[in-house]
Amino acid sequence: MQIEDLNFAHPGSDFPALERISLGISMGESVALLGPSGAGKTTLLTLLDGRLQGWRGRASVLDAPLDPDQPPHRARRPDTGFVFQEYALVERSSVLRNVLNGRLGRMSTLRALFGSPAAHDLKAALAALADCGIADLAERRVDSLSGGQRQRVAIARCLAQEPRLILADEPVSSLDPARAAEVLALLTNAARARGATAMFSSHQPSLARRFARRIIGMSSGRIVFDVPTSELSEDATEDLYRDTEPMPNVALRAVS
Repeated sequence: MQIEDLNFAHPGSDFPALERISLGISMGESVALLGPSGAGKTTLLTLLDGRLQGWRGRASVLDAPLDPDQPPHRARRPDTGFVFQEYALVERSSVLRNVLNGRLGRMSTLRALFGSPAAHDLKAALAALADCGIADLAERRVDSLSGGQRQRVAIARCLAQEPRLILADEPVSSLDPARAAEVLALLTNAARARGATAMFSSHQPSLARRFARRIIGMSSGRIVFDVPTSELSEDATEDLYRDTEPMPNVALRAVS
């Protein structure tokens, strides 16, 4: 993944949501985005997912350039999985059906249209449920589950997609500390086992330190530090949440 001099402003806004973003992420890395609300974390993840248009600069994801004016081709979409903050599940549908939705991009157009998974699609969905520890919930309706269980369903849906890049936007913001740690462990371990890249945003520096090997700090749409987790100082973290104005770039690096 490579981003060079990327800029974006929401229509009608006088302030950039992303400004002069340049970074590189190697395959298999585990990366956390830290920063206060409005820092640009969600916008950056949305761009990497291919859902953001109208930006300027250059961006390449999984060795394929992104187009600022249109989403990626359908054949490339399943390679990037997204875990949403609010789960984005079909509440009245079963857990298994929700996880099978992650296979739609891998199905033929006709199978996807009629929701008719092949045997290998069902096998992938059941394997994802097992990996997330919720195989016993397959026939339960999503609206009967707890928050932690719903997030596991969302992760299983993402894993069923067989992505090479996993993006997660504040995936544990609504969970208590114990459940949050469980979910992030599940997410990052699953990515590592598959050789996939994982990038998640967080407001919790302690969790970012535990589950990411590299941490990128953002403020007011800019990267203010980009360091291995072992090199992140407490002062840098405190400064990130103390100030709302952009800080000068510190320890910025690009990984090929």
